[in-house]
Amino acid sequence: MSDIIVMLAWAGAIAWPLLLGFALWRGLKKARGPGWIGWSLIGVVSVAWFLGIWAVLWEPQQLVIRRVEATSVAWSGAPLKIGVISDTHTDGPHMGIGRLNSIVDRMNAEQPDIVVLLGDFVGGHAALAERGEAERGEIADGLAVFSRLRAPLGVHAVLGNHDWWYDGPMVEAALKLAGVNVMENGRRRIEREGGALWVGGLADYDSERSQPSYGVTLGQQADDDPAVPEDEPVIVMSHWPDVFAVAPDRVALTLAGHSHCGQVNLPFLGRPVAVSEGSRRWPCGLYEERGRRLYVSGGVGVSVMPVRFGQPPEIAVVTLRAR
Repeated sequence: MSDIIVMLAWAGAIAWPLLLGFALWRGLKKARGPGWIGWSLIGVVSVAWFLGIWAVLWEPQQLVIRRVEATSVAWSGAPLKIGVISDTHTDGPHMGIGRLNSIVDRMNAEQPDIVVLLGDFVGGHAALAERGEAERGEIADGLAVFSRLRAPLGVHAVLGNHDWWYDGPMVEAALKLAGVNVMENGRRRIEREGGALWVGGLADYDSERSQPSYGVTLGQQADDDPAVPEDEPVIVMSHWPDVFAVAPDRVALTLAGHSHCGQVNLPFLGRPVAVSEGSRRWPCGLYEERGRRLYVSGGVGVSVMPVRFGQPPEIAVVTLRAR
């Protein structure tokens, strides 16, 4: 359906100017203008044409770099520059290997200390078994592009609901093959000059293995794997912003995607579409509640409808500092 909408948008982009030009030429040839009703209709159709071109063909192809400063009482040590990429939907409309490579290049140019990938690497709702060979290959090639990301403290990821609808273990394996550390209620301690830090990754709500849990992620996981020390700073990745409702105070920053910032952000009306309760409460940007911090990325891809309006695709660079 999305591909059909894009094709119709391209057809309309070409057809309306041609039709309008031909109609005006015929009118001038017969020395007869459209009249006020005709001009009104032309104006209405032209505005709709422009908005459609903008929302379907222009804005989804753009890329904004959000540079965000965040402070937290739970953070200690040197500032951390976090590159954030979310919701690539690699096989979806307006996406492809060339665009993915461009996104990776833009992120590498920002020279982040660490990169987090916040899920929904796959587009659509169909499972792997329902996809053709060409589509599967497109998804595999898209996941391999993340091997080009460069960050001294590593590239870390969680899976999203679309990944699990497709095939969670397959997406996870492909990302690991690309050198990405994929976590599901897991964590990793990272040593650096400015003081050690922990990165945690929560499970997705649609995971077939577990449900998101800060307690499991930060707590003791085995006799030889004790809980994350209280005096060491932690950031946590999640696909859904909904998890922030139960984020513990000790987490300096939760990073989430999923919302696409609504994809459509209308003047006066705001974002008419929210894909979850958390997306309504924390749709986009940096939030603080009771001293806890959350950043929700608008992502780079599209879902359901191949449109963006007032909410262009984004990658983010969040610099986290101690308050």
